[in-house]
Amino acid sequence: MSASVPGDYVIRSIRADEWPAVKELRLRALRDPVADLAYLETYDDAAARPDSFWQERAARGAEGAPEGSGVRQMVAEGPGGLWIGTLTVLVEEAGTTDWAGFAVERRQGHVVGVFVRPEWRGSGLTKALFDAGAEWARAKERVRLIVHPENGRARAAYRKSGFVPSGRTVPLAGGPGDHELEYVLEC
Repeated sequence: MSASVPGDYVIRSIRADEWPAVKELRLRALRDPVADLAYLETYDDAAARPDSFWQERAARGAEGAPEGSGVRQMVAEGPGGLWIGTLTVLVEEAGTTDWAGFAVERRQGHVVGVFVRPEWRGSGLTKALFDAGAEWARAKERVRLIVHPENGRARAAYRKSGFVPSGRTVPLAGGPGDHELEYVLEC
């Protein structure tokens, strides 16, 4: 079956009891060749976390989580129930401060943890995940994400999905010159 055939997958919110699949897909993402550019944790750190961490993580981002949780993990489920892609949306409220210490000026969705299995890349799945995440966030003004400047594959996928650089640079704690770029999708 061709990975590029639209409709070969269903995008939905995860369920709390699916924490083993959440863990498996995250660990797979952390083994990606550009994981060091894409994620703020390592495979070893994530693999060492207890099951209780994964259970809590899934419960916070799951369908049916309290509305005030402001987190939703979406998954693309392919043929045979295989999870083929995921992203998480955090809702940032105006008047708060984001993880990097910047003031949040308006309500927005912040996309994190994007991963699509290699055989599904280029199929339109990434855009479909972004669309589902933005719809859940109800971010009427914009959705944003942060990407490392050397992660060309991700930057190209985000541009293809309609995201554009905002001009904001976000410093990372790794050392001098370590930073990421903010991309936005105005809704």
